[in-house]
Amino acid sequence: MDIAIIGSGNLGKALAAAAVRNGHRVTLSAAHPEHARAAAESTGALAAESNLEAVERAEVVVLAVYSQVIVHVLDEIIDSLAGKILVDPTNPMTEDAYGPALEGDSGAEFIQKYVPEALVVKAFNTVFAGLLANPVVDGIQLDGFVASDHDQAKRTVLQLVQSVGLRPIDTGPLTMARALEAMSLLNIQLQIRNGWPWRTAWKLLGPTGA
Repeated sequence: MDIAIIGSGNLGKALAAAAVRNGHRVTLSAAHPEHARAAAESTGALAAESNLEAVERAEVVVLAVYSQVIVHVLDEIIDSLAGKILVDPTNPMTEDAYGPALEGDSGAEFIQKYVPEALVVKAFNTVFAGLLANPVVDGIQLDGFVASDHDQAKRTVLQLVQSVGLRPIDTGPLTMARALEAMSLLNIQLQIRNGWPWRTAWKLLGPTGA
């Protein structure tokens, strides 16, 4: 796949490295182009001089940025998102972003309403960046939960999730992003309250076949 990842922080770099390692063409962009170039050099990705440049040639766009700047980033690229798969791995938690995960609509639903012509898919929000290089804990493959109202876009992202080493789980429509964001919030709070090392993740156990 031809993937644009907007954001060169921990998540952006982790996703870029995992995707490049598994044969995808990845272009990184960031608010500061020099940060994108440095992240690209360390991950094997390409670097774009702007978010718009990265998006224009991509099949899949990943918003690996803080929720507080989502609207600003979307305003930059909104005219280039029609018909594109837009992956939201963010976890909004504060009122000054676009609502905490436990109240109202999910961040992913907000993005879909803000950019109605994009094919929004919730994914990669329940796995910490530090686990993406090797998404296995105690010998168990971690799950990658995916939600979207767009079936073909969701299938594409499920393939991407699987290609980077996660077990893909189709959780249904985009409204399920509310549950996925709450799952992530719980995991984050557990780390903070207990001083854990940010190495725990969600795994659905038991038979999942017919």
